Amino acid sequence: MTQTGKETSPSPFEQLAEDTRKEYDQIQRELKEIDILIQQTTAEVDKLAQRNAQVNNRLRQVEMTFDTIPRPDIKEVYTSVLDAQKRLFMMRGQLEKLQSDQQHLQRYVNRLHRVLEVAQGADAVPVRGGGAASDQPPPIVRIIETQEQERQRLVRQLHDGPAQSLTNLILQAEICERLFDSDAARARTELGNLKTAVVSTFQKVREFMADLRPMMLDDLGLVPALKRYVDTFNEKSGIPSTLTLTGAERRMAPYKEVTIFRVVQELLNNARQHSHAARIQVSLDMGETAVRGGVEDNGAGFNVQEVLSTGSTTKAIGLVAQRERIEMLGGQFQIESGSGRGTRVTFEIPLGD
Repeated sequence: MTQTGKETSPSPFEQLAEDTRKEYDQIQRELKEIDILIQQTTAEVDKLAQRNAQVNNRLRQVEMTFDTIPRPDIKEVYTSVLDAQKRLFMMRGQLEKLQSDQQHLQRYVNRLHRVLEVAQGADAVPVRGGGAASDQPPPIVRIIETQEQERQRLVRQLHDGPAQSLTNLILQAEICERLFDSDAARARTELGNLKTAVVSTFQKVREFMADLRPMMLDDLGLVPALKRYVDTFNEKSGIPSTLTLTGAERRMAPYKEVTIFRVVQELLNNARQHSHAARIQVSLDMGETAVRGGVEDNGAGFNVQEVLSTGSTTKAIGLVAQRERIEMLGGQFQIESGSGRGTRVTFEIPLGD
């Protein structure tokens, strides 16, 4: 109160806090609306995916009995495939747009929440989706799970991304169909070429999907996934690479398996891209209380302190990110290297949840 008995106007800081609270509440409402839209769109995507699978099964049946099916029926099948893929592609694009908007709004609302914490105290405003601390997984678990969800989304996107290429192939197939009336032999040859191109593209997509999220990691666990990855890396890179396993093989918490796999994957890629190594050795020791791993190469090496202090190169960013992953799980991450004497990176993660 002032000396005249009138209420004082809010200070600029208080006004900012009030405006921030209003904005926070508005964004919360928008997030709830997007949640509903995402649920509805996800259900529609599932329906379209089932429809797409059905028409693709029909297409495979047609391909197996191509010579016995009338041309109008073949054209109808191709048209159905094209329509189903277009609808699924568009709806998945809409879903991804909604999910992207949701992520941006969530980041924004988190920033607003931090402003309100500073203005009114750390416990003044509940975080969206909050509850008892015991009901939520540790922050590092949420971070890793979020990263893997993003990779799984990319896998789905890559799975359907070739839809544009398939559209062109289908259109070319229709051209081939018209060639049957004038030059059937040429039409069959062109269809064979198209099929070869589709198989080649599909194989490349599968390989990329495996790099992003190997299904073996989910189904069989870390050790089989690492064995397969090192073997594949050996073939593609041409660098002799071996994996040495010690200890009792067993499953771990999924987020720990994912972390170890990603760290080894990043270290192998670093060795291939930067070290010019002639040999790479990967090791994994599954002890009673901790898992210890390492990647060692005989490449050019580097000045660890100089590279990490710069922090601007791809190598530095990758190493720092992997070190943070390990340390957030309560583990340790060490780099030993020097110019002309190769690189050895070791890490350790405790097994206790």
